[in-house]
Formats: sequence, structure tokens, C-alpha cells
Amino acid sequence: MAQTLTATNFQFPGQKAVYRGKVREVYTLENDLLVMVATDRLSAFDVVMPKGIPFKGQILNQIATKMMRDTEDLVPNWLLATPDPNVAIGEACEPYKVEMVIRGYLSGHAAREYKAGKRMLCGVAMPDGMQEHDKFPEPIITPATKAEAGDHDEDISRETLLERGIVPEAEYLQLEDYTRKLFQRGSEIAAKRGLILVDTKYEFGKTKEGKIVLIYEIHTPDSSRYFYAEGYSERQQKGEEQKQLSKEFVRQWLIQHGFQGLEGQQVPEMSDAYINSVSERYIELYENITGEAFVKGDVSDLHGRIESNILNYLKQR
Repeated sequence: MAQTLTATNFQFPGQKAVYRGKVREVYTLENDLLVMVATDRLSAFDVVMPKGIPFKGQILNQIATKMMRDTEDLVPNWLLATPDPNVAIGEACEPYKVEMVIRGYLSGHAAREYKAGKRMLCGVAMPDGMQEHDKFPEPIITPATKAEAGDHDEDISRETLLERGIVPEAEYLQLEDYTRKLFQRGSEIAAKRGLILVDTKYEFGKTKEGKIVLIYEIHTPDSSRYFYAEGYSERQQKGEEQKQLSKEFVRQWLIQHGFQGLEGQQVPEMSDAYINSVSERYIELYENITGEAFVKGDVSDLHGRIESNILNYLKQR
């Protein structure tokens, strides 16, 4: 099995702090610079799996980079450079403590809540009479508070979010506007690839100048769910499962093996063969989402490669 990147412990010139998220590690440097390393860690149900997935970090980073470039005319983002396949470097900003989740279809978490009889999600009404994977009349925004590693993200309504003062109202309305614009563009990009962008989440931050910018990932298989457009209607009419391009296949495997991140549950063992199959699915995701062939990075010395590329970039600034 190919070498994986499950943790880093770099020391860069002018380094001030390190934040370790579920799948990314963010190094804060002097001069308001952030170095974000996308690891090969796999998170599902807000739990980090014991083993890394070969090339997953590279795949997520390269999709996010491409999508940032494809949407920067709509929404400003934090990205300055990608000196390594696993690395994005951008301007430091204060992240909002909310994930802007937008759903075009009744799938995933929304479908699970719907099956449980709920017709409100984050203060937003879901119509009666829908079946799983049906399209909503209009995309709905269902925010979630951002959890620390090991904790669960929490659904929250716009009203509660504003009552708690998590985001000022004027800024939250800007986040909603950006979210809808990004989802529309993402849906258009997906359609050109024969895909449907089902749902996704965006994260935003504020620069020291007070500008709201898109940060971290966008339209990746970890943050988004895609269906193949071909045959979608026929599968819905027959009540069949949709062909998905997302991390949902991992969640379903975990559910089948008795794990949903609940207290007392143990993460099932993932064999090397299964890990490799997940890696292959991520490569398939990359190629379908971007329309480009995936080129595997050199993993013979992953840490050394990443550190060298970052240091070379910093020297040239």
C-alpha cells in the first residue's frame, strides 16, 4: 500500500501556531500567512478513521484549488499558492464558527432526519411527500456549528445562530448570499461533467481588513455529494439507489458494519484491500469532478517533499 500522510510536525520560519483539524493541519506564520496541509486522514460521522487513504489529501487539495480558481470571480477566497500537491498557502483570517451547508436534494443527513419523521431541518421546512434523493423546490441552507476534532458538528437554525451571536446578522446574510452563488456555480460545473451537485458545505473567514473570504475546501468529495446525472430520473422513478460520487459510500460501509459515531461504538477494521479500494474511488471522484486525469504525487518521502516545497515557496516570497 502506498505511503500515507496521517500527521505532520513541521517547524517553519516565523511559525506561530498549529491547528490540527479532522483532515487538515494549518500552520500560522508571521506576516499573516497560513500553510494548510491536506493529510490522508479520513473522517466520517465526525470520527477520524485509524488508517489514512493513499492520495486522499492530494485529491482534496487539488480539487479545492481548481474550484477556488473557478469561482473567484463570484466570491473572494483565501488562496495564494499551492506549492505542493498536498499544500495550500493563503492569507490568515478568522474562521466563522459555522459551516454553511446547502442542500439541493433530500439526501444524506437530511434524508435520515426525514425518515425519522422530521419535517424541519435547521429551522427550514421540508415538504411532505418526498422520497430520498428527490430535488427540493429550491436549495435549502442548513447551517452547522463547527466542532473541534472529536466532537460532532451541530445543526443550527439561522435564528438560533443569530440569537447566540455566533455571526452578526449582516455578515450572516452575506454568507448566505455567497453560499447560494457558489452552489449555483458548482451545479453548473457539475452539469458539464455529467454530474449533479446534490449538497455541499462552505467555510468562510474574515481577513484582518474585514473582508469575508471563502476558505479551506470547496466542491470536494469530502464536503460535497454528487450523483451521476445519466439515469437519475429513471432510478428515482423505480425507487433505486442513486449512483453517487461522494464520501457517502464510506459512511454506508461503516453503517453496515455497525458504526455511526455513536457512544460505545467501535470503528470497524478496514483491511488494506478496502483502504486501496477507497483510494481508487477517490481517484475516480477526482477525474469525474475535474474532467482531468489524476497524476499521483511522489510518495517515497511524503514529509520531506512537502517540507521542501513549502520552504522553497517561503524563501521566494
